[in-house]
Amino acid sequence: MLPEVASWLARRTSTAEDWPPRLLLAAKGDTRVSVVLPARDEEATVGAIVAAIRTDLVERVPLVDEILVVDSRSADRTAAVAAAAGAEVVAQDAVLPRHGRMSGKGEALWKSLYATSGDLLVFVDADLREFTSSYVTGLLGPLLTDPSVGYVKGCYDRPLVEGERRVEGGGGRVTELVARPLINMHWPLLAGVMQPLGGEYAGRRALLERLPFVTGYGVELGLLLDVYQDAGLDAIAQVDLGRRVHAHQSTEALGAMAGQIMITAWSRLERHGRMVPLEAPSTALTRFHRAADGHDARTTDVAVGERPPMIEVPGYAAARSFTPGRR
Repeated sequence: MLPEVASWLARRTSTAEDWPPRLLLAAKGDTRVSVVLPARDEEATVGAIVAAIRTDLVERVPLVDEILVVDSRSADRTAAVAAAAGAEVVAQDAVLPRHGRMSGKGEALWKSLYATSGDLLVFVDADLREFTSSYVTGLLGPLLTDPSVGYVKGCYDRPLVEGERRVEGGGGRVTELVARPLINMHWPLLAGVMQPLGGEYAGRRALLERLPFVTGYGVELGLLLDVYQDAGLDAIAQVDLGRRVHAHQSTEALGAMAGQIMITAWSRLERHGRMVPLEAPSTALTRFHRAADGHDARTTDVAVGERPPMIEVPGYAAARSFTPGRR
């Protein structure tokens, strides 16, 4: 391990238990906190997550000012369940409609910047099982207590759950097979980030609004690399949140995810001046399936869209009604 990475790990890694809610409330002052859940067809889990945050961190300890669920074209009762649990719910396509429709988790996260009022934003996936509000307090801890920290990643153990079968440490396959090798190869000072693709993280609005958002599965990697480029390694912290249990995708779906991760990494290598490309990468991913007469070839486009920094969107600053000195 590089000495710089070891030093960063020692200085910038903590656990959720290090950040009790009462300690954070004392540090909060007039800082506004928004928790955002991007959700698509998550009626089975989103209500329990929202209810836990509202009970523990709005009613019991007034740490969170806003819980927003961005409904990403759900075909089930996600929006109704989230609202009944106490969240504000907005439809993804109803936010900034003049900017057109794009798809993917990153689109929902980007639009949440416009739809929320917090100085600090905490992002939590809506498919989590066994969720506790310590996810939120853990991610807020470094931001509320250290002004030099701008972005906090959650890290955790990720069991692979398939029906009744649970394999400890079996989750995070795209992280271990794709993202981690890419990071160690091209961004070695980020090698200490344990869950670069994890969906639980938090940041200061003043930083997030300066960054572009990849709209597909590359959003987490894109944000991490752009934060590093914009603010440097020491602006990043990570917090051990314990365990993360959620539904897992098929190998085929993970293949498309891996393709988008690689395309996102390629774009940042070019944009950040870490390579000189000779040609654009292909975004066609061809895979094979057994058929009656041999093999059936199926091709998927793994190109990723991208939204510009929110601060560049006309009308954003006026709509935010920022208090001087708060940004």
